[in-house]
Amino acid sequence: MKRKVGFRQWSLPASLCLLISIGNLACAEEVSDTRTRQRLQKPEGRTLENYSQQPAQPLHDAIKQQQRRPAVAVDLKRALQPFDNPEDDSMLPEASGQQVTITDIRQRALQNNLQVKVVRMDPELARQSLREEQAKFDQVIFAYAKYAEKDTPAMSGDKVIFKSDNPLLDGELAKLNLDAQKKEYWDVEAGIKVPLRTGGTVTLSAPLENRQSLGKFASDQYRSALRFSFSQPLLRNAGRDVNEASIRIAELDRDGVQLRTRLQTIRIVAMVDKAYWELYEAWAALDVRKNQFEYASQNLSMVKRRVQEGLTAAVEVNRAEIGVADRMEALIVAETNLKLAHRQLQFLLNDLPDDQEKQSPWVPATPPNLVRFEFDRAHLIRDALDSRIELLDQELKLSADLIQIDYLQNQTLPMFSLDYQYGALSGSGERFSDIGQDLFEGRYRDWSVGLKFEMPVSNEARKAKLDRAVAQRMQRLTTKTLQTLTVKREIHDALDKIDQNWQRIIAARQQVLIAGINYEAELKQFNEGLRTMTEVLETLTRLGEAQLKEIRAISDYQISLVDVAFATGTVLGHGQISMQ
Repeated sequence: MKRKVGFRQWSLPASLCLLISIGNLACAEEVSDTRTRQRLQKPEGRTLENYSQQPAQPLHDAIKQQQRRPAVAVDLKRALQPFDNPEDDSMLPEASGQQVTITDIRQRALQNNLQVKVVRMDPELARQSLREEQAKFDQVIFAYAKYAEKDTPAMSGDKVIFKSDNPLLDGELAKLNLDAQKKEYWDVEAGIKVPLRTGGTVTLSAPLENRQSLGKFASDQYRSALRFSFSQPLLRNAGRDVNEASIRIAELDRDGVQLRTRLQTIRIVAMVDKAYWELYEAWAALDVRKNQFEYASQNLSMVKRRVQEGLTAAVEVNRAEIGVADRMEALIVAETNLKLAHRQLQFLLNDLPDDQEKQSPWVPATPPNLVRFEFDRAHLIRDALDSRIELLDQELKLSADLIQIDYLQNQTLPMFSLDYQYGALSGSGERFSDIGQDLFEGRYRDWSVGLKFEMPVSNEARKAKLDRAVAQRMQRLTTKTLQTLTVKREIHDALDKIDQNWQRIIAARQQVLIAGINYEAELKQFNEGLRTMTEVLETLTRLGEAQLKEIRAISDYQISLVDVAFATGTVLGHGQISMQ
C-alpha cells in the first residue's frame, strides 16, 4: 500500500458629566499616547505556543498514548513502524513544480496584495490631514499697496455762518465752493497676524500713506503709523482645549488609521495562510485519488490475469473496470480542485497569469504544525482584550468622541469677545524723510477697547449637535461591549475547534491504519476465492475516504490555529512578521 504520512513542527515565520469633563479628556490623551502607540511600536513577538500550559505534544506521542485505549483492537505499534516520527516528513508526494513555503507566500502577499497596497496609503493620508490641522495656528504675513488718482471739477458748496473770535468774521454768511483740483495718493501697509491657541488673534502692522494735491493750493504730505490689535473670545471658542480639539482628534484618527492598516494586513496574512493549507489539502487529496486509481488499476490487471488462468470468474473483470472508472472520475475532480485552490492563492498574491498552463504549479513545502497545545484560555482572553486592534480602534474613537463633546459644549456658549486696538501715529510731513516723525514719542496716538456679545435666540442647532455627539458616544460604548463579547466568543470557539480537529486527526489516523489492514486482508481473501472484487473495492473506497478524512482534519487543524491567532491578535507574531 503506497501511503506516506509525515509531519514537522510548523515554524511560522453613562453619565454625561463624565463624558464632557476635562478629566476624561486627559484620559483620552492617555489612551492615544500610551496604549495605542505602545501597541503600534511593540514588536509582534507573541506566539500561540507561549499560551500553552503544557509542553507541545507531537502527533506520534498522542497516537502512542491513544493506542493504550482498549477500544481499538489492532496492533498500532506494529502498524505505525513507518511513522515513528511523523513530524519529520510531508504528506505530499514528490511533485514537480515550484516549491513554496508559507513564509514565501506571506512575504509575497504583503508585497503584492492589492488590498494591502491600498491601505498602505491611508496612514500617509491621515498624516497629511494632521499636518493640515496643525497648521491652523500658522502666522500670516500680509501686505497690500493701493494707488488712486482723482481729478474733480469745481462744485458749488453749502452756505455757512462763521463763528470766530475775529469780529470781522463772526456771524458772517458765506458760501463755500469746491475748487477744481487733482489728487493723487497711495497707501502701503505690511504686518503680521498671529493666531493664538487660546482662540485670540494678535495683529501688528505698519501703514504708510501719501496724499498729494495739484492745483492752486498744492500740497504733498506723508504719514505713517504703528498699529497693534488684539481680539480674544471669552466664552465660545476660548481656551487651548477648544482650539486644539481638531488637532487632537486628527492625532487620534491618525493612530486609528495605523491600527486599521495593521488589521487589514493581519486579515490578508490569515487569508493567505488558510489558502496555503487549502492548497496543501488539494495536493494531498490528489495524491490519495492517484493511489486509489493505481490500486484499482492493479486490481484490474490482477483480475484479468486470474481470469486467463481460470482462477476467477469473468464477471470480476467488469467489477474491477467499474472500480477503475469510479476512481478516474474522482481523480478528475481532485485535479480540478487543485487548480481552483492554486488559483485562489495566486489571486490573493496578485499573481494570476493569463496563461496558467505554462506556469509551474506551486507545491507547498512547509509541513503542518502537528503538535498539541493546552492553551490557558483566561490568559489568552486577557491579552486579546488588551491588544485586539478592533478594541483599540474603538477606544480611540471613544476618546475622539470625548474631545468632540467638550468642543460642542463650548459651542453652545454665547459669543463674547474682547477687542483692543492701539496705534502710534506720526506727524504729517512734506517729505518722505519725515516719515516716522513723532512715531515713537507717543505724541499722536489712537486706541480703542470694546466688547462684543452675540447669541442665537434658541441655540437649538448647537444643542442638537451636542446631543447627537453624546448619543453617538453611547452607541459606540455599546458597540465596544458587543465587540468584547465577540472576542471572547471567537477565542472559545477557535480553541474548541482546535481540540476537535486534533481529536479528528488521531481518529482519522487510526481509521486509515485499520482500513489499510482491512484492505490487505480483503485482497488476500479475494486471491483465495473467499471475496468478490466488489467487496475488495468497497474496502479500498473506505481506505481512500479515511485518508481524505485525515487530510481534511490536518488542514482544518492548521486553519483553526490561524483562527485562534486571529482571535487573540497574535497572527503577526504567530507568523514571525514584524510591521516595524
